Amino acid sequence: MTVHIIADSACDLPLTYLNEHHVEVFPLKVLLNDKEYDDLFDITYDQIYSEMRQGSVPKTAQVSPLRMKEIFTKYAQQGKSAVYVAFSSGLSGTFQTAYSVRNEVKEDYPKADIEVIDTKCASLGYGLVVKKAIELSAQGKTKDEIVSEVENYSKQVKHLFTVENLEYLARGGRISKASAWIGGMLQVKPLLHVENGELVPLEKVRGKDRWKKRMIHWMQEIGGDWPNQTVAISHGDAEETAEEMKALIQAELGVKDFIIYPIGATIGAHAGPGTIAIFFLKK
Repeated sequence: MTVHIIADSACDLPLTYLNEHHVEVFPLKVLLNDKEYDDLFDITYDQIYSEMRQGSVPKTAQVSPLRMKEIFTKYAQQGKSAVYVAFSSGLSGTFQTAYSVRNEVKEDYPKADIEVIDTKCASLGYGLVVKKAIELSAQGKTKDEIVSEVENYSKQVKHLFTVENLEYLARGGRISKASAWIGGMLQVKPLLHVENGELVPLEKVRGKDRWKKRMIHWMQEIGGDWPNQTVAISHGDAEETAEEMKALIQAELGVKDFIIYPIGATIGAHAGPGTIAIFFLKK
């Protein structure tokens, strides 16, 4: 690997996969029941969902600036190129902090060859971008080539998701409390997506299972070239529903390749149990 890839825990890729591909991982912080945890390292997604179902309200915090500086300095001292592919700036301050820390390190090490990319993606949408960066590095691409291709690729990644309860997003300030209240009162299933790195309501769907057909509809509207792309599905402790969506997508769109993983503790703390998210490339 000529260029080292750095990611953070919000990519929702398994730690085993990231370790296997020698990806440096920055853990976001999860605060639960007066304790602080490093996401992906010392708290699991099932712990978060179990506690949330019992009424706990977890909070999250961005990656430690000290940890960032330690890693960036390591690569600067070793004279190695590195690219930090970061969680969306619209959902976390991690990217902006990393950019500032990178500049601090370059003051001490002017030749430091480190870049920070705002993917404007989250969960496995962000994970798809990290996988792309890993592939490009493995192909021997230069740092500038990786940055250019990853920035372009991240703009193609579309997010489509639904939550079991909008109140979780409202608590974390990710969507207005008024929208959460209306959604609960009308017993509708909200469909949301991501625009410019931020969560945006797309549609409110009535009916217990109609949201599944509407998700397929929006995929058809937004995406394309289905047999030649990988579709990622992440879920908030709802594996059975994720598998149902996989079967529907296969039948309706002819997708061959899928990635299915649970939503990790950081995103799960805001989205809540029951969340289903689908990620794919736009037309």
